[in-house]
Amino acid sequence: MTARVLRAADRAATPWKNGGGVTREIAAHPEGAPLDAFDWRISLAEVTEDGPFSTFPGVDRTLTVVEGAGLDLMVDGEHHIVDEPYWPHDFPSDLATDGALLGGPVVNLNVMCRRGRTSAAVAVVRGTVRLAAPPGGAVLAIALEDGAVLDGTELGLDRYDALLTREASAGVLRTHGWALLVTLSEG
Repeated sequence: MTARVLRAADRAATPWKNGGGVTREIAAHPEGAPLDAFDWRISLAEVTEDGPFSTFPGVDRTLTVVEGAGLDLMVDGEHHIVDEPYWPHDFPSDLATDGALLGGPVVNLNVMCRRGRTSAAVAVVRGTVRLAAPPGGAVLAIALEDGAVLDGTELGLDRYDALLTREASAGVLRTHGWALLVTLSEG
């Protein structure tokens, strides 16, 4: 089994251009790709102020609020209230988007996929889940609470730690709390 543990403590904070928060990249493909060339990118964002979201032409985004009251997103002139924790919300990242905080700062998990190259299925899970990457794809599991472990290994995950694998049968993840599971497929 080949799985990489990506520790939350190892992620550097990058300030946004508009000063409204910071982001911490969890993983991207190709690894180290600039923002205009990734196939997929998964990050944790701390939003501290209302303001515009960065646009990414040709990219679809799934935003999941993991801390805080949520956001009122205005996507291309249409309101999207994202106020339920652990509920993935999809929208095109190339449309003009503004976010208004609903009750103070929030932390979001963002999954971004370049259309035509990659797609993502995002689910919030609890308990036992089999990790299985599709052919040519990957699976990323992010612990939203302390206490996830990959069966038969010493690979334990604390809050916001992640496990990345490209194997078709990488094992079983057992969580004591919630985890976000991202299955990435080519095309």
